[in-house]
Amino acid sequence: MAAAAARDHASARKAPAGLLSIGQVLAKLTPEFPALTSSKLRFLEVQGIVTPQRTASGYRKFSPADLDRLRLALTLQRDHYLPLVKIRDYLDDVEAGRAPATPQVPPPSIHPAVRRHTRQELLSAAGAAPQLLNDAVSTGLMKAADSYDDHALALLRALVALSRHGIEPRHVRGMRQSAEREVALVESAMSALLRRTDAGSRAKASELAPELAARLDEVRSILVKDALSRLLP
Repeated sequence: MAAAAARDHASARKAPAGLLSIGQVLAKLTPEFPALTSSKLRFLEVQGIVTPQRTASGYRKFSPADLDRLRLALTLQRDHYLPLVKIRDYLDDVEAGRAPATPQVPPPSIHPAVRRHTRQELLSAAGAAPQLLNDAVSTGLMKAADSYDDHALALLRALVALSRHGIEPRHVRGMRQSAEREVALVESAMSALLRRTDAGSRAKASELAPELAARLDEVRSILVKDALSRLLP
């Protein structure tokens, strides 16, 4: 670790004047944003909030403009509970010389409004036979209800497509348990955030949960593709 720090310091000396390392950015911003970490900075880079320069050895170097952009982005996220996509669009408008109004959105709701479908509407929209829905319910893939949301519709449509190839709900019911295990992993990773009740923590959890789920989805997809490559070399 000491060697890495020495390399980073040497690289900083060679960088153009005025550019900051990740450590220097954290030193300037963490007094105002204590939860900021190097991982968070890298995540903000991936999301397009900031695009630091890179040295020949690959070290990130942030300009004063990057620092201002980060400070504004973190303020909007903390004080206005804005998703990063809205923050990025707002910052891009500011940099383009436009004068956008600060976007306002309410804190994320745990129970957002969703469209509902009756059983008959669900079957019709999915193109499913009643027995397929009954099988999905009996195997635990879906719950019996008076009305169904769009997630249920998407699931039933997928089951219809699979059934055309002889894959029935009973064949994939183990995926429900797998999904529950993945949710448990996400819940464990966010346990510190979930114990807090402030709006800022809820906003951060709402942003982090889909990101973790997407990474798990990516791992599962890669594993399936690797298995298929052995099946179909």
